[in-house]
Amino acid sequence: MSRLQQTHGLTDEQREILGTVRAFTEKEILPVATALEHADAYPQAIVDGMKDLGLFGLMIGEEHGGLGESLLTYALAVEELSRGWMSVSGILNTHFIVAWMITHHGTPAQRARYLPKMATGEIRGAFSMSEPGCGSDVAAITTRAVPDGGHHVITGQKMWLTNGASANLVATLVKTDPDAGHRGMTTFLVDKEPGFGEVAPGLTVPGKIEKMGYKGVDTTELLFDGFRIPSGQILGGTTGRGFHQMMDGVEVGRVNVAARGCGVARRAYELALGYARQRETFGRPIVEHQAVLFRLAEMATKVEAAHQMMVMAARRKDGGERNDLEAGMAKYLAGEYCKEVVEDAFRIHGGYAYSKEYEIERLYREAPMLLIGEGTADIQKMIIGRRLLEG
Repeated sequence: MSRLQQTHGLTDEQREILGTVRAFTEKEILPVATALEHADAYPQAIVDGMKDLGLFGLMIGEEHGGLGESLLTYALAVEELSRGWMSVSGILNTHFIVAWMITHHGTPAQRARYLPKMATGEIRGAFSMSEPGCGSDVAAITTRAVPDGGHHVITGQKMWLTNGASANLVATLVKTDPDAGHRGMTTFLVDKEPGFGEVAPGLTVPGKIEKMGYKGVDTTELLFDGFRIPSGQILGGTTGRGFHQMMDGVEVGRVNVAARGCGVARRAYELALGYARQRETFGRPIVEHQAVLFRLAEMATKVEAAHQMMVMAARRKDGGERNDLEAGMAKYLAGEYCKEVVEDAFRIHGGYAYSKEYEIERLYREAPMLLIGEGTADIQKMIIGRRLLEG
């Protein structure tokens, strides 16, 4: 096994889980990932395999039928899955953000209703915060929920939902008091049917957003037009807490995005090293040329640094501490390093990197998503800077 991305202090159970995920990635994901990605095909067989392994319940408590594992275990599993195909990890990420929010902020009835079925993958979660006109400016959302008897009526447009079509539960941030700033935001647990079109009265998933990369997983809009929802579907049962709940979930999501960057970078490094060993120029393998060897050394250092930063952020959250600073740093570093490592692997492959027959072409289109997912790199730097000023 390579010396890269080793994580010290893991339990025997953690090592067993990660070994199983690694074997699944090698056997079930890597052989088919590029073909599925080029076809933009949903990886149903892979998803079914993840259900069988219990991965949808990895971080859900044992009392609700899950494995009760830590954020670190989940992040390391995401790292392995992303090494195979980043889109697969996206299917899990929004699911676990929603499960985390219900676990830590939901009412006892909400936990009992949703978590057991989320653990088996019968209920699949999506996470909806962004809108077409606000991006990372969460305070600028305009989707409204107005009380109406024992219900609320939601109207507005949400954007960039990973799993927007395949999910049947969406944690959705809306404004219930437009004049109260972040204290006027509320999270609703929206039940819907999977698929496109009108998935519930007053709720439409118009279609899949076409993307340059991160294919296979469905990314959609969500249109609310007088959608009536029981007020009991407010996460935690009280309005005005949605911003805090969402930010708590985003911290988990940013560790996930960092882990994705680590996995993609690791795969790009492996591809570059393998190609450099077998490709010959001027009578010898190109790995023996100092320019290539130095490039590989820089790539490996970045792979290792991002991994260790991601592990630190996950362990801090597992310790019960807020990790917005560490998660922001990990997400920023892993995303930037992933882009650089993938580009270096692209350069080492030379002209062949431009061919769809080579896996690095897919990674080259996937890496940019890590610069913007769960908040852009510039947003991460703003978060980091503000937390540093707080001391």
